[in-house]
Amino acid sequence: QVQLVESGGGLVQAGGSLRLSCAASGSIISSYTMGWYRQAPGKQRELVATITSAGSTNYVDSVKGRFTIARDNAKNTVYLQMSRLKSEDTAVYYCTRERSSWDSRVYWGQGTQVTVSS
Repeated sequence: QVQLVESGGGLVQAGGSLRLSCAASGSIISSYTMGWYRQAPGKQRELVATITSAGSTNYVDSVKGRFTIARDNAKNTVYLQMSRLKSEDTAVYYCTRERSSWDSRVYWGQGTQVTVSS
């Protein structure tokens, strides 16, 4: 069974940085696109960033230039480096293993809280 476990969230002041980690088990992630989503209170969940198996990345406009998604296939782990954090980045952040041509399922982690104080 695929499990994704996020860590690294917490409370940080505006302008600060955090690095989120997502450790996968039950699946080798190297062949999959991985993603980070977030959900702020009272808002819909939104896609923050994705990274393909080839290492191509994509970001929502609001985090471009501030967030970096990366993967370490040897550690079966995906990261989200967040810098110059803003209060509007406050949300629960979720890691995903995205669907593929051979597996239509999307797997989600349990989420990690990021709170940015202004």
